[in-house]
Amino acid sequence: MASDLLKQNQLRWDLSPEDIKKRADDLIKETKAVYDAVGGLEKDKVTYENTVLALANNDREYSVLRNMLDFPQHTAPDKALREASTEADKKLSDFDVEMSMRQDVFDNLVAFQEKTDLSKLKPEAKRYLEKLIKLGRRNGLHLPKDVQDKVKALKKRASDIAIDFNKNLNDENTILEFTEEELVGLPEDYIKRLEKTADGKCKVSLKYPDYFPAMRKGRNPETRRKLEFAFNSRCKNENTKIMEELVEIRQKLADLLGYPTHAAYILELRMAKTPETVASFLKELAGKLRVLQEAELKTFLSYKKEECEKYGYPFNNTIDLWDMRYYMNMAEERQYSIDHNKLKEYFPLEVVTKGLLEIYQELLGLKFEEIPKAPVWNDDVTMFSVTDKESGDFMGFFYLDLFPREGKFGHAACFGLQPGCLAADGSRQVAIAAMVANFTKPTADSPSLLTHDEVETFFHEFGHVMHQLCAQAEFRMFSGTRVERDFVEAPSQMLENWCWQAESLRRMSGHHKDGTAIPDEMIDKLVKARNANAGVFNLRQILLGTFDQSIHTSAKADTTSVYAQISDDILGIPATPGTNMCASFGHLADGYDAQYYGYLWSEVYCMDMFYSRFKKEGIMDPKVGADYRKYILKPGGSIDAMDMLKNFLGREPQQEAFLISKGLKV
Repeated sequence: MASDLLKQNQLRWDLSPEDIKKRADDLIKETKAVYDAVGGLEKDKVTYENTVLALANNDREYSVLRNMLDFPQHTAPDKALREASTEADKKLSDFDVEMSMRQDVFDNLVAFQEKTDLSKLKPEAKRYLEKLIKLGRRNGLHLPKDVQDKVKALKKRASDIAIDFNKNLNDENTILEFTEEELVGLPEDYIKRLEKTADGKCKVSLKYPDYFPAMRKGRNPETRRKLEFAFNSRCKNENTKIMEELVEIRQKLADLLGYPTHAAYILELRMAKTPETVASFLKELAGKLRVLQEAELKTFLSYKKEECEKYGYPFNNTIDLWDMRYYMNMAEERQYSIDHNKLKEYFPLEVVTKGLLEIYQELLGLKFEEIPKAPVWNDDVTMFSVTDKESGDFMGFFYLDLFPREGKFGHAACFGLQPGCLAADGSRQVAIAAMVANFTKPTADSPSLLTHDEVETFFHEFGHVMHQLCAQAEFRMFSGTRVERDFVEAPSQMLENWCWQAESLRRMSGHHKDGTAIPDEMIDKLVKARNANAGVFNLRQILLGTFDQSIHTSAKADTTSVYAQISDDILGIPATPGTNMCASFGHLADGYDAQYYGYLWSEVYCMDMFYSRFKKEGIMDPKVGADYRKYILKPGGSIDAMDMLKNFLGREPQQEAFLISKGLKV
């Protein structure tokens, strides 16, 4: 059975660097031939089949092969393979720019649109045609040739250096060395698993499983200062230059294409529509959160004074950035009696994974089966098949790649690898996605225990995986998570709510020693603590969204000083002199430029969906789960997000649930 299903997986992970190079060249050649054929048609000969469908079929085939070639740069254990993948990505990205600027293809699409009765096209085909033409205009194909040439050159440059930005981050491998005394406050299991130097010092990397626990529990402020300085200086020299060049290129493109700013260009296709809408959304929310933040910072400062007096550390009457997570953690422990080290004993990775997979299967009416000895890119990776429980229809596969390793993508993300859409013969091509994360790897004597934050991350990213698998669009352009970028986070954020409900928490937890259930009292405290530090936490998100909007409504940006200024103004905690967080802000080189506000924006919708349906009708109610799958996940991007929301909610979306979820009065 598994071997039959695997035939529907077009991806291969046994390629050599030479294979990747050759396949990239072949893919370019084959794809160019399709564009040449479409572009070479006489205007009176264009039909739906030889133009629109020809491009759609090519798009589907191209995307699978391209993903197979550029995904290894993020995950391949072999450095030569990662480098070959990065080079292939650059070459293919340049080629993408070339093909997106084919005047002859654009002209034939316009000719087809003008001579066709569009009401006779299926709705998704009409949407696809309109989107292709809209994208052509946004690439300047209605402008003179000399302007187009400038657009093309700028787009290629932006694409190349954005790839370099992320490669620098993946390759980053700074190690700091500390004595055990300098790591005072950190639990024994943390110290034990760290590699040691010849003279017994502990090696602490800037990867998430090392960095965040040290910032939350490391008592010594000097240790935290060194770590925070290193963390927010990652790739500072090379990536600051790249980000600032990207800002200039993006504004030059906006100028050429007739938009006032890059943000205006980007937001035209988003739910928010304009930079003014985004600015007022962020500003209004910041104003509402200010009262919470001021009280939190006051509390943090009193804790800091007390700690400094108790342990003899100098007190400077300021909350510094290296203090933030430490005192946020302390506030949770003191105000809600949350002991995160105790809590994570109930979240061993294998128990969380089992519970998470069961919850998603039950909620969405799916069945997952692990594929033994699956062809994967690393021994740590597991692969599962997905079928519809009721019909038995096979829907696709997902991979889980959960542990850090050298050269691997450093955050948590879902990568769509094979789009679920219609194949050339009208049958359905199944979807394939990979969830990539960096959770602590188990060792012979210590299990992988997840913090509650990591459990939430797991639910979030797996929510994206389900969006990829459950979408049933006809065209690749609308497959999976290819919705408006400021809605894309809503379906996965919505599923984070299961990490805060007693019923679901019990299903994904059990003590790592004996499997005992997480105590009710601990669950109660955790749920009550959901809004702990809501002011500081959410204002940091607003800081990042505002910074992103600020640099992308400017012709140039000194990112270090802009970030420092906004950090002071919004967060009330200064950026550390000599650092530049922007140099490791991968989202802004990776497709979220002028769109980082989308995390908060889409949370408005996710909370409305959760409170008005799941919370009312039951978080495991199969009917609500089926509606969610049908109205939110199934369409992919084939209809507007606002219409999906109205279909699911039965009304226009509202903001109340979002404000309540932040601990604010409506």
